[in-house]
Amino acid sequence: MNVISVTSFKGGTAKTSTTLHIGSALCKFHKKKVLLIDFDAQANLTTGLGFDPDEQDSMAPVLQGEKSLSDVILPTCIPGMDIIPADTWLERVEVSGSLAADRYSHERLKEILRTLSYDFIFIDTPPSLCWLTESSLIASNLSLVCATPEFYSVKGLQRLSLFINNISERHGLKVLGVALSFWNPRGKSNDAFLQVTEQTFPGKLLQAKVRRDIAVSEATIYGKPIFETAPKSRAALDYTALTDEILQRI
Repeated sequence: MNVISVTSFKGGTAKTSTTLHIGSALCKFHKKKVLLIDFDAQANLTTGLGFDPDEQDSMAPVLQGEKSLSDVILPTCIPGMDIIPADTWLERVEVSGSLAADRYSHERLKEILRTLSYDFIFIDTPPSLCWLTESSLIASNLSLVCATPEFYSVKGLQRLSLFINNISERHGLKVLGVALSFWNPRGKSNDAFLQVTEQTFPGKLLQAKVRRDIAVSEATIYGKPIFETAPKSRAALDYTALTDEILQRI
């Protein structure tokens, strides 16, 4: 079982869309059994699959020992793909209940996920280096870094690299790759951005890049992956290629 944290130090890097569509592609085109965990209190992954975060339980009560995993796992519109939704309780879960007094609370998620039997578990983390992100990385054997070809994304990559390296020294975590979204093949700063990315994560830049496509935003309105709403769009093609490359790396 591969547990993959999808990470970014800033918002707007298509982290949630990447999580949703790679998970969906693995199910639809590769017949894998996938669990998505929305570990971000903004709950964009949850709403992106048509669920209301105010009506669902998140991982929070499981971490607190109040519910079991089976209580919070929901099937999605994609056969073989399940989700654990997010809610606002996640935001400060580490300072409440049993977690507040647990010195090793950031390792609890890892212990919980050991009981599952999926081919892939993807954890959509918050765009910050917080307790939730640290817990997710500790629970994972791989990290997929998301970025966009812009200045602030580059600065975020550098800080995220230091954070991941620190956790890797204590836990079995490796960087799977760096996925680029909102890619413009004719962008003037592409070469400079690619060079900095290669310096920050040597050998980890994924060749398949996701181009900007309004069809991705439109798909969220229907609460479905783009493969269901616009299967011939360029983003659908890009996410398919990205998934294929990730499988090859694994």
